Amino acid sequence: MSVGEAVETEPSRRRPGRAIRFALTIGGVLLLLFGVPWWTLLASGNDWPTGVFVAGTVVFAVALAAFPFLMFLGHGRHHRDGPSVVADTMLGVVWQLFVWSIAGQLLRLVLAVAGVDAPDRSRIASAAALVVSVVLLLWGFWEARRVPRVRRVEVVMPRLGPGLDGLRLVLLTDTHYGPIERSRWSRRVTEVVNTLDADVVAHTGDIADGEVAQRLSQAAPLADIRASMARVYVTGNHEYFSGAQRWVEHMASLGWEALHNRHLVVTRDGASLVIAGVDDRTAAGSGVPGHHADHEAALEGADPALPVLLLAHQPAQIPGAVAHGVDLQISGHTHGGQMWPFHFLVRLDQPVLQGLSRHSERTQLYTSRGTGFWGPPFRIFAPSEITLLTLRTA
Repeated sequence: MSVGEAVETEPSRRRPGRAIRFALTIGGVLLLLFGVPWWTLLASGNDWPTGVFVAGTVVFAVALAAFPFLMFLGHGRHHRDGPSVVADTMLGVVWQLFVWSIAGQLLRLVLAVAGVDAPDRSRIASAAALVVSVVLLLWGFWEARRVPRVRRVEVVMPRLGPGLDGLRLVLLTDTHYGPIERSRWSRRVTEVVNTLDADVVAHTGDIADGEVAQRLSQAAPLADIRASMARVYVTGNHEYFSGAQRWVEHMASLGWEALHNRHLVVTRDGASLVIAGVDDRTAAGSGVPGHHADHEAALEGADPALPVLLLAHQPAQIPGAVAHGVDLQISGHTHGGQMWPFHFLVRLDQPVLQGLSRHSERTQLYTSRGTGFWGPPFRIFAPSEITLLTLRTA
């Protein structure tokens, strides 16, 4: 086990006052998320009629009070779909209102400098923030619900044998089958994948938000995906909220190879490629027996002369790939940020946001923006993708 993996296996320790600090932090974040839009749209010198101000304030107050309750019902252990849809949509809406309300306040200052009188400048800023938010939310909803475009990328792997030159690898990740019924969407994704003449199809985790029994119909089309050599899968962090081992077993029942810290070898025209997979980096702390990211176990018995393709859900797992001489790691998890400007927060936790990157002389990483979406049904400046990676020799 590598040094990076040792961190993952440390048991979590409860510290006194942790729950209180967590509650205060969440409370403060929610007050900002709901308070800044309230201030911009209603209170910052707009001079609205009393009825408008009171009605708007009531709406924000009720939303603020209901949001954590709905999140608990929707994303608690029972995964109640109705509250989850409402809470997730509220989160997306308030996030955009928060972001563009801040921009609205900056516009208000510009208008003041330009000599626009009150309350006109405040009303113009409020209207601008509201209109931009609504337009982006409508566009983002369409982007989230459509079938992803195919993103085609060539990756040079110098150690790849000539017989495997041109190997077509299709990457799916972060499908997040969830409370919004998307069985038709899932079937259409399968149809697109099956037009790509894939040698290998890989799913790098976060299949669903919910138990297998809840998402059977949405996951069912995965059984119909075609690949000439292999269909492989590893767990993402969301599997550990909803029955990871049951998802591993279900994917196996659909005909996929669950690379639970293990590998297989594909061969064509005398050239071979090791395809390995490790559990998500959160697996060790999940309490699921036998689950943790273990690169050594995944590569045990593999010929060190062969090139290695590694499935690992998070880009942050790349140090383990570098340490074990992996040629190419494929990952998801980031969603490409999903809703701008969340992109910048993702980069605080992950080494890359999306695309192909190099991390050592040998090791490259491809990070997908994801096939589906998590939570808020919006994708803003972060389009989804079905990725076709064509592997090339030197």
